[in-house]
Amino acid sequence: MKITILWADDEIDLLKPHILFLEGKDYQVLTATNGEDAIDLLNENQIDIVFLDENMPGLTGLETLTRMKASHPSIPIIMITKSEEEEIMEDAIGSKISDYLIKPVNPKQILLSIKKNLDTKRLVSEKTTSNYQQEFRNIGMRLMDRLDASEWADIYKQMVYWEMELDSSQDSGMQEILQMQKTEANQQFSKFIADNYTDWLDGDEDAPLLSHQVIEDVVLPKLKETDKPLFLVVIDNLRWDQWIALRPILSNYFRVDQEETFYSILPTATHYARNALFAGMMPLDIQRMFPNQWKGEDEKGKNAHEGEFLESLLKRKGINKRMNYNKVTNLRFGQKLVSNFGNFMNYDLNVIVYNFVDMLSHARTEMEVIRELASDESAYRSLTVSWFEHSPLIELFKLISEKGCEVVVTTDHGTVRVNHSSKIVGDKNTNTNLRYKLGKNLDFNQKEVYYSRRPEELGLPKSNVSSSWVFATEDRFFAYPNNYNHYVKYYKDTFQHGGISLEEMIVPLVRLSAK
Repeated sequence: MKITILWADDEIDLLKPHILFLEGKDYQVLTATNGEDAIDLLNENQIDIVFLDENMPGLTGLETLTRMKASHPSIPIIMITKSEEEEIMEDAIGSKISDYLIKPVNPKQILLSIKKNLDTKRLVSEKTTSNYQQEFRNIGMRLMDRLDASEWADIYKQMVYWEMELDSSQDSGMQEILQMQKTEANQQFSKFIADNYTDWLDGDEDAPLLSHQVIEDVVLPKLKETDKPLFLVVIDNLRWDQWIALRPILSNYFRVDQEETFYSILPTATHYARNALFAGMMPLDIQRMFPNQWKGEDEKGKNAHEGEFLESLLKRKGINKRMNYNKVTNLRFGQKLVSNFGNFMNYDLNVIVYNFVDMLSHARTEMEVIRELASDESAYRSLTVSWFEHSPLIELFKLISEKGCEVVVTTDHGTVRVNHSSKIVGDKNTNTNLRYKLGKNLDFNQKEVYYSRRPEELGLPKSNVSSSWVFATEDRFFAYPNNYNHYVKYYKDTFQHGGISLEEMIVPLVRLSAK
């Protein structure tokens, strides 16, 4: 079917060569010499794109534009004008034009504008697919190398970039190939962690930044050098791809000064990773220093003492600063923080822990409607963005920007979409997390897990002498033999955390400064 163009210009006869050029390119062109006729033609025909002269007798171009957009809000309209006055340009852009051309225009300008507005999606899709096909080989070759921690982070960022690029291309074939490459990468990454993790905890010089080092190495130096309140925003369970999806929104208010990653400790679960983040020490050391505050797997309030842990860290490091800690677990409290934002300016360090993304991943498992809304990684990102745009958190960010303050945005761990089950047997005291198990006399397939019978090597406490820690790798989740098929069906294709994968371990650490 031919693309139909509507061109409205009071000097349309002078544009006959342009029209013949477009018809020669197999476009159909309808013409009008005034705004009223143009609106009638738009209402009576299937128009794909409009070229609109800004200076016409009767209805002006801007008035015609407004009426066209009221009845056909999605149609691309290209404004053409002799004037380069800034006010006219701003009015046109504010009215959501798709392009702006200055007379005299030549046929190739018109053709380029048509392609940019009608063929962009197809052209970008083809180019994206072609570029990834070239990059696929490069990534594959790199996966065969002996990568270090920073190179793994780079590989993961590359794959996230291409995943999000291919989202918009709608090329399901290339998306499937990318998912296969991510699976291969997670296989190699799990082996890398198994080979290196304990060395990192022993002080290996090639170790990446880990959870318990983030505040001392990144937040405290920034706190010492700034003369305004510093904000630390910890969005629980935020993956790298979700951060990249949120970045354009925050870029309206902040400059991204530093965009890095760190490695979440094992298990990649809130009880361990976030307590380690705030305490500045591994869980075993937290248990030893704070025996009354550290809670076991089956106890409540496992993250109830983060503020105390952070205060202790500041004292140990000789930081004499006023600190304010807030944890947001519901909409009402988030709104309360926005209303009382002025209080934040009385503190040197303001910590805001936001729990929504973690709740979203759990809700997706338990609620069918959320599972449908977040059916895959792309939809999961989209739902995260939709929440963020309408949450009290974005209002807090806006207020922080207005005060000219800096922000460190980070998380405790990520989450992975699980698709394969791994059988495990344990007694009734074994914990319930699907991606890691802590217990005695555990029976499991050693080829499908990373495990340790010496928890102290992992900086983790043990409940008794014979306790073992077992971590699911890649996209596996643990299931017991009893009622196995039911649980596999229930938990397959859900987002889980606690184990070893690129998505869970390599997480964002970003510094923002107000624009």
